[in-house]
Amino acid sequence: MFGYDRMRMPSAEEALAGRDTPMNISGVHHVNDRNISSVPPEGFEDIVLGLGCFWGAERLFWQLPGVWVTAVGYAGGYTPNPTYDEVCTGRTGHAEVVRVVFNPSEISLSELLKVFWEAHDPTQGMRQGNDIGNEYRSVILVSNEQQREVARKSLEEYQQALQQGGKGDITTEIDDLEAFYYAEEYHQQYLSKNPMGYCGLKGTGVSCPI
Repeated sequence: MFGYDRMRMPSAEEALAGRDTPMNISGVHHVNDRNISSVPPEGFEDIVLGLGCFWGAERLFWQLPGVWVTAVGYAGGYTPNPTYDEVCTGRTGHAEVVRVVFNPSEISLSELLKVFWEAHDPTQGMRQGNDIGNEYRSVILVSNEQQREVARKSLEEYQQALQQGGKGDITTEIDDLEAFYYAEEYHQQYLSKNPMGYCGLKGTGVSCPI
């Protein structure tokens, strides 16, 4: 499919086939040495967030008190176990995302979402700034109904703040997490390994109430 329009989502029929084999990664977090693919500790939760290029987004969250571990990957689309090159074609339907495992007794989901909203522009649709394509869209992928309700409430509150600030309508998707596919090893904690690397995060300048 030469010249595929990356500013739209593919259908399941258009999506690349992918593969059955998961990405081969070490599983060791470059910053805190924890296992990025383990089941969250008892009482902890995880949420999957997409806010543009995942390099800067992951660093944003691993620095927060109460966050146990982070990992970057692909989610929200069709193609099983995609590669980065496949995601960049727009034909997987996946967004670049960060899996955030956190201790809700130290940091609430609302507090995490405040950081999420303020770190990017959720009104841009299939892009973030100069990063263009459906892989850069804004997404919140939840694990349960309680997370969905918190996400919906935070979206509504931030939409009001954006309107008061003269900004547009939020295009962020809130959906159930069906699958999270880990990205290649070199993408994991990229800005820890490459401190001068690219970070495209840019917010609207509008604060999010919580």
